[in-house]
Amino acid sequence: MGARPQFRLGQGPPIDFASLLRLCAALALIAALYGSVGQAGASGFLAVMGLFGLAPATIKPTALVLNLLVSSVVAVRFARAGHFSWPLLRPFLLLSIPAAFLGGWWSLPAAAFNRLLGVLLLFAGVPFLDGRAPALGRVVPPSAPAAMAAGGVIGLLSGLTGMGGGVLLTPLLLYRGWAEVRTAAALSAVFIFVNSLMALLGLLSVSPQLPAALPWLALAAVGGGAIGAQLGSRWLPAAVVVRLLGITLLIAGLRLLW
Repeated sequence: MGARPQFRLGQGPPIDFASLLRLCAALALIAALYGSVGQAGASGFLAVMGLFGLAPATIKPTALVLNLLVSSVVAVRFARAGHFSWPLLRPFLLLSIPAAFLGGWWSLPAAAFNRLLGVLLLFAGVPFLDGRAPALGRVVPPSAPAAMAAGGVIGLLSGLTGMGGGVLLTPLLLYRGWAEVRTAAALSAVFIFVNSLMALLGLLSVSPQLPAALPWLALAAVGGGAIGAQLGSRWLPAAVVVRLLGITLLIAGLRLLW
């Protein structure tokens, strides 16, 4: 019998094909869940890749690459379903773009920072579990200064953590009554794409490490994200999307606390 093929996931030890398939299946499931609510899945990707032994220096840039790919698919699906609004998103991006680049370039001790952000996500996610969104029926767009300030803070946080920022933007849009459920999902997908790109550029300028098995991981994540986005943008009732958003925020928060 020949030796089983081995796959490199960074500077750590290689894994066999069965382990790679399990990792890909986990990434696909995460991308499907997150994609159904306009997210890309970085917080889930980070947790799973850590469990499978990817080197720490590899996990963050890999999560950002997967975020880029999945968020692009999710954004297209939600936009084609008529849920995207460029005038609403534009002020959020103005400060988030340089802030995300700075966050990707800037390395800070993450333990206390992650715990604080994890607690915030848990508190944000619990009210959505009953299927009701705070913004239903009373949507009022934000002022430009408020949107710019929020975008700058979320962009910096997304760059620092390796997440695209959608898990912060979506609940903010809904709690403040700035967008309805599917519009918030569509805006978050594009926001994630832009911020992930800037954070990745900032990170690669100082730590360009990506695993050789990245094409397999990308294929799995994109496939799962496409399925989830199709469900969330067209087929699932709004109440189900809101519940899934609550579950997604709880997963993201627990991952950061863990």
